[in-house]
Amino acid sequence: MTRTAADIAAMLEPHGLILRGGFALEPALDDDLLHLRPTARQLLLVGNAGSAIWPALADFIKANPGERHPLDRWTQRVVSLLAQDLAVTDLYPFGGPPWWPFQRWAQRAEPVAASPIAILIHPVFGLWHAYRAALLLDEPVALPPRMEAETPCATCRDQPCLSSCPVGAFDGQSYDVFRCADHVDGEDGQACRDLGCLARLACPAGAAWRYETAHALFHMNAFLRARREARNTAKASETASSYASPYKG
Repeated sequence: MTRTAADIAAMLEPHGLILRGGFALEPALDDDLLHLRPTARQLLLVGNAGSAIWPALADFIKANPGERHPLDRWTQRVVSLLAQDLAVTDLYPFGGPPWWPFQRWAQRAEPVAASPIAILIHPVFGLWHAYRAALLLDEPVALPPRMEAETPCATCRDQPCLSSCPVGAFDGQSYDVFRCADHVDGEDGQACRDLGCLARLACPAGAAWRYETAHALFHMNAFLRARREARNTAKASETASSYASPYKG
C-alpha cells in the first residue's frame, strides 16, 4: 500500500509528533545515507513544535520511572514501529556513532537558521521545536512546497536572548556550556531551574509555541543530569590519571 505524506503525518499525530519536511537524496551530499540504504530516494524529518509531545512523553516517563533517557527511548519506540509499518529506515540524533547531521538536514528541509544562542530558529515556531528522527524512503512522497521566510533574527535589533543570560554564556557566535551548567546548578541558578533557559524565554519569536512549564523543566533537568554525569566522569578520569603517574605528590 502506497503511503502519502498525509498518511505519515496522521500516524505521528497521536504522539504529538509532526513531519518537518524532507528532501530528495543526492549522491554528492548523501553518500553515507545511500551506503546505509542504497534504494533510498528521500529523507523525511520527524519532530515536534511546542508541547504537543508532552502528554504522551509524560505518560511514558510515569510508566518507566527508572529510564535514564526517556525522551530518546520514547522517540525510538514510537518512530521504529512506524518505520516497520512503512518498511523504511529510521535514524535518530542520538545513539551514535554514527552521529547524523540533523541540523544540516533541517536546513535543507525547512527555512531554519542558527540563532545567537545556538538553537535553530524557525519563522513560525521560533526556538520551540526540535528534530527527533528521520525516515529514509525508497518511494518518495509528495511534500508541500518548502516555506521560504527570513529568519526572525534578521529583524531583531535588541537581541534579548543575548542580554538575558545571567552569566553571559552566549556571545552570538558560541555557547559556553560549562559556564551555563555551573550557574544553573549553583546557588544563583534557581530562576533557570524553575523557569527554563532565560535566554530562550526572552526570544519574542514563536512565543505562542513556548514549552509548558513541566515540559521545559524536563529538558532542564535532563541537561543538568547530563552535565553532572560528564563532570563526574571527567573527575574520575583525572583522579585515575593522578594515581597512575609516578610524578604526582
